[in-house]
Amino acid sequence: MTPILQVRNLTKRYGPGCARCLESTGARRETNQCPRCRSILACREVAFELYPGEVLGIVGESGSGKSTVVRLLHFDFEPTTGEFFLSLNGNGAPKIDPGQNLFGLSAFHRRQVRNARMGIVYQNARMGLRMKVSAGGNIAERLLMAGWRHVGRMRERASGLLEQTEVPVERMDELPRNFSGGMQQRVQIAKALSTHPAVLLLDEVTTGLDVSVQARVLDLIRGLQQDLGVATIVVSHDLGVIRLLTSRTIVMRHGCIVEEGLSDQILEDPQHPYTQLLVNSTL
Repeated sequence: MTPILQVRNLTKRYGPGCARCLESTGARRETNQCPRCRSILACREVAFELYPGEVLGIVGESGSGKSTVVRLLHFDFEPTTGEFFLSLNGNGAPKIDPGQNLFGLSAFHRRQVRNARMGIVYQNARMGLRMKVSAGGNIAERLLMAGWRHVGRMRERASGLLEQTEVPVERMDELPRNFSGGMQQRVQIAKALSTHPAVLLLDEVTTGLDVSVQARVLDLIRGLQQDLGVATIVVSHDLGVIRLLTSRTIVMRHGCIVEEGLSDQILEDPQHPYTQLLVNSTL
């Protein structure tokens, strides 16, 4: 099967960098800060693939680089080095040469790719929603950026998505700042799905929510994934979330991938000492 997304040599460095950065950092060195130039390697030489319909987990402690990876893929940050390839067929996607490294595109073309083929749900809803714009208006803005122009159709699409994500349709014209945390996350999910993305990025979507709300949001995500089959990357420090949602998992520490494999295998028989520590800490 051909992957829908490929990442190669993805590195994000904060600081000037030097010749010793790579050899002096990483999981083996137990740090992501270069002792010589004090640069931080938020992620380094990360490589993986995502297949159609697959749910891939990225797990690790705070500072492991997992959220940096998805923010780079969503073009929120500029990578230091790396290649990013994405299937761009259909759904109003811009015409890009096959094999084009998306990090090499102009800012305008990156926005086109992001709007047509990608959706993201942030940990903090204020990063993904405009709190002074109605729930339906947030979805309509994304549809506008993807080329929609008919107001009635946009409103119909927003209404259907809010219903699908269990947000009362009668609250469509209400501001998200008046919603609970769980409801805000549902609006974010509706917005992310509005343009039929090829890839959905979920960045710690349940962190900070009450346990009962977490469970409802996770059930919603799992149901939507089963119904829609969208390829998804789930970033979390919570192995329970990884177990529930994902089929394959990447484990990161100090900006590096230290282990990867089927989620059941990773959680039941971890091989790397750090993964073993993660799993044992949740038992």
